[in-house]
Amino acid sequence: MKRIFSMVLCLCLLLAALPVSAKSAADAAPQSKGRILFVPHDNRPISDQQTADTVRKLGYDVVVPPADLLGSREHLGNPDALWDWVEKNTDKNLKAAVLSADSLLYGSLVGSRKHTYSRGEVLSRVARFAAYNQKNPKLKTYVFASIMRTPRTGEASGTEEPSYYQSYGADIFRYTALTDKAETDGLLPREKKEYAFLQELIPEEAIKDWLNRRNKNFAASEALIDLTRQKVFDYCVLGRDDNAPHSQTHMESRHLAKYGSDLSISQFQAMAGTDELGMLMLTRAVNDLEAVVPFVYVRYNWGAGPRTVPSYSDETIEKSMRSHIVAAGGLQVSSPKRADLVLLVNTNPSGRTYEANYPQNNGVPREGTKYFVDMVAEAVAMNEPVGIGDIAFANGADNALMEQLKKRGLLFKLRAYSGWNTATNSTGFVLGQGMLSGRMTDAAVDELLLTRYLDDWAYQANVRQTVAHQIGWFRGSGFYASLNEKRAPIERRATSLMQRFVDDNLPPFDSLRAVTVTFPWNRMFEASVDPAAN
Repeated sequence: MKRIFSMVLCLCLLLAALPVSAKSAADAAPQSKGRILFVPHDNRPISDQQTADTVRKLGYDVVVPPADLLGSREHLGNPDALWDWVEKNTDKNLKAAVLSADSLLYGSLVGSRKHTYSRGEVLSRVARFAAYNQKNPKLKTYVFASIMRTPRTGEASGTEEPSYYQSYGADIFRYTALTDKAETDGLLPREKKEYAFLQELIPEEAIKDWLNRRNKNFAASEALIDLTRQKVFDYCVLGRDDNAPHSQTHMESRHLAKYGSDLSISQFQAMAGTDELGMLMLTRAVNDLEAVVPFVYVRYNWGAGPRTVPSYSDETIEKSMRSHIVAAGGLQVSSPKRADLVLLVNTNPSGRTYEANYPQNNGVPREGTKYFVDMVAEAVAMNEPVGIGDIAFANGADNALMEQLKKRGLLFKLRAYSGWNTATNSTGFVLGQGMLSGRMTDAAVDELLLTRYLDDWAYQANVRQTVAHQIGWFRGSGFYASLNEKRAPIERRATSLMQRFVDDNLPPFDSLRAVTVTFPWNRMFEASVDPAAN
């Protein structure tokens, strides 16, 4: 690569318009450093600390608002205070700003679903982006926002939607699915009857409140697209939060994509996924700052592979991957020989995705497991920089895959791994970390891998499943989604099981002498898994 890069330097006038491989850039010059302002969409560990820490491994000072200023599940956040913090922490030495519009308009991602702000209040905060740009015209600014989700059921919504969604969530989902289908494909006679029935069934005040909040978000999204046209942002991405091929989210995204169709994909995208957008935008910011275009080669497990439409998504994983690569500032290539990242995507041959707590996720090799692990082993043996997007199961790792990677000594021969939430969350996150990993030390890469193995494999796919069945053991009030009085003893139980899992499955790193599990969002769905300080 050094020889190639020298040639590029000699011919720079001729080749200035061509993308530069990350390998070449990394060989040519030391890492650039500086301050990057990052406002995540909430204070979950993976949204906040784990995303920022990835870029810190490169030597950047990633400045994030205090946790108590960011929104959580119960505290919706304070958008005006966040704006004040952004402006206070912006100076001429700042290299880039990566900003969550959900936080700066509503306080947080959850805030976007439950706030009571008027349309005027929301749009006035959109206008602050333009004012911020006027004060800082040379600052590279990247904005990510969500197109509000449409949970399939009240149970799937947790407590992150208005209270009526617990009772009418499934009905609202179906109502909007039919609304979307009526617009795209038309409704069958029986579907028209079902639609009329749902109109009568769902309380008018509930659907009015739900759609009114979405209309505000839609108007804000249009305004963000307008600002992108005015070059206020270096990049803007709207992510479709949990959705389905027919849903309110899918319908709104279609209209917003059309509204922004005059913009190139190098400026704007509306795409599947939300929680991974902070990672993608930070990655793009670093790639832009370092004038690097990472080359990414993507390969899927056999069977449905790229045609898989995962749970919580409205499109094939292949399409989502293409969007992610562009958003992160990369270029998809057709050969692993040219790639800065070989991204292997673990799909089920059937094209179905399951939940990590399903009986199928028992560690026993399934159809496709050996084939995929052989793919990994072959790529590693060829010294290819391998990342794994583990999406056979949602909300946790594929235990059969991880067991085979462990047995074949491959866990710490990867450059990146993710299997933590929805399919697009996982692939977007591993893509960002994988793109940047070539510019990190091996020790830094191992630390990031360890974080994912502790969270996605140990906790999400194993400890969480065990403890969820043991909640009734503990005194006091509390359940899976609101631990309350049971929180402390369940944290102790989860910590005990986590340490046992670590001792049985991971190398004896000093940092793993003591691992603690806590629940900052007072629920078991996600945890903060903290190794001992080195």
